[in-house]
Amino acid sequence: MSHIRLINVTKRFGSVTAVNALNLEIAKGECFSMLGPSGCGKTTTLRMLAGFEDLTDGEIHVGDRLFSSPRKKFYLPPEKRDFGMVFQAFAVWPHLSVYENVAFPLRIRKFSASEIDRRTKDALHSTNLLAAAKDSPENLSGGGKQRVALARALAINSDVMLLDEPLSSLDPHLREEMRFEIKDLQRAYGFSIIYVTHDQAEAMALSDRILVMKQGEIQQVDTPLNVYNNPANRFVFSFIGLSNFLEVAARDGNLRTCRGDCPLRDALPRKKKQDAPGEGNEPPETLLAAQNFVLASRPSEINFTAEGGLRGIVVRKSFLGEIVDYQIKAGEQTLRVQKGRRAPGPEAGEACGISFLRPFWYAGEK
Repeated sequence: MSHIRLINVTKRFGSVTAVNALNLEIAKGECFSMLGPSGCGKTTTLRMLAGFEDLTDGEIHVGDRLFSSPRKKFYLPPEKRDFGMVFQAFAVWPHLSVYENVAFPLRIRKFSASEIDRRTKDALHSTNLLAAAKDSPENLSGGGKQRVALARALAINSDVMLLDEPLSSLDPHLREEMRFEIKDLQRAYGFSIIYVTHDQAEAMALSDRILVMKQGEIQQVDTPLNVYNNPANRFVFSFIGLSNFLEVAARDGNLRTCRGDCPLRDALPRKKKQDAPGEGNEPPETLLAAQNFVLASRPSEINFTAEGGLRGIVVRKSFLGEIVDYQIKAGEQTLRVQKGRRAPGPEAGEACGISFLRPFWYAGEK
């Protein structure tokens, strides 16, 4: 059952449409990520949910309450929405102790002294900050400061937490650690999370579902696994995970690469059931009619072949720990191939053949 509903939500800044007729439903207790490049409208959507931006058109409902509707001339201010909010910047006050940073929003809401103390200590305990309650946040690491921000949001005891790129200023190790802590807190408290990020790994690790946005519009809403395995279009394929795009031409029933005229059909898998948009061993008829299109593939879904396949030259071989990253030049186009460090593979400068395990087919860019 949906807890948060966005109905035709639109936001314009002058002549620029930042969010265009967004329709979305988010369930109670769900961790929902909004993912996309800078300027795609994800933060604007979060700000409209929080009440920091009003809608140009559409409606926002949470539970059985209306939060925003320009047509009905209704707007609920942020302080009455009772959302927990964690920003990209830590937003902690250095002149207040850790305890007082967490207690501050409760004092603003005029809770009793005993309720403030109970909620504050519970939130500090949940975020492993109780021992630092009397310290200044300035004495804490970046991860510690972000825990203060999380504890402050938890103390409100909200049904919904809005997180706007909260981990982007942390180093990679801390970022990974905090991902799991946020997920553990959600399980313990049962709140919904709406999480804005441009980091694919964060979205994949945290989310029950992911919304991929581009230029203010939905490209795909699905589970992390389905977004990765069954991308709705070329943009989603390119944005989630590493990707290769090989320009291909169809001439007289033959498939050959553009800018090199290398035969391709021998590098494709045998015929199989097409189980995703654009996927399959043969391009769709609509693309064949266009003659020029692209083969999309993940670097991890390409194999080296002793004979046959698409012929190329290894121009670079890089050891990246558990994987080896190859750059293969086929004609005048380059592809990345990634294999496990123990898997045999060619050396830089050697000729090789490659085959595609799961190709996708998309129209070429205009």
